Amino acid sequence: MATVELRFSALPEHVRTARLVAAAVARRAGVDEAVLDEVRLAVGEACSRAVGLHQSAGITAPVQVVLTEEEKQFSIEVGDEARHAPRAGTASAMAEDPDLEAEEDEMGLAVISGLVDDVEVTAGADGGRIRMTWPTTPPAAVPV
Repeated sequence: MATVELRFSALPEHVRTARLVAAAVARRAGVDEAVLDEVRLAVGEACSRAVGLHQSAGITAPVQVVLTEEEKQFSIEVGDEARHAPRAGTASAMAEDPDLEAEEDEMGLAVISGLVDDVEVTAGADGGRIRMTWPTTPPAAVPV
C-alpha cells in the first residue's frame, strides 16, 4: 500500500496544486484515464470546502489530503479541523447568514457525490473527513 500525504495552508490558491497532485497519483495508481477529470473535480471541491471551513472558523492548521493506493482501489481523504457540531448562539465568521453557508456546504457535498460513486463523509467536533474511492486496473503486462 503506497500513501502520499499532502498538507497545505487553508488558502484557495493551494487547491489547484492539490488537484494536480491527486490526478498524478491517481494516474500512477491505475485509475482509468476517463475518470481522472472526475478525480480532479472531486478533490478540488473537497479541498475548497475544507479551505472555506478553516477560513470561516479562523483555523490556521493546514488542510490534509491523504492519497492511498491499494491493491484494487485508490482513495483520497480530505480532512479539515473545523468543528462540525452545531454551536448555539454563535455566528459564522464568514457568512452573515448561517443557512446560506450550510446550503453551500450541502451543495459541495452533492457535487462530490455526483462525481464519485464511493464517498464517505464523517464530521464531528474535532473536524471532518471526506473519503473518496475509485477502482484501479492493474498495469498491462509488457511482452518480453
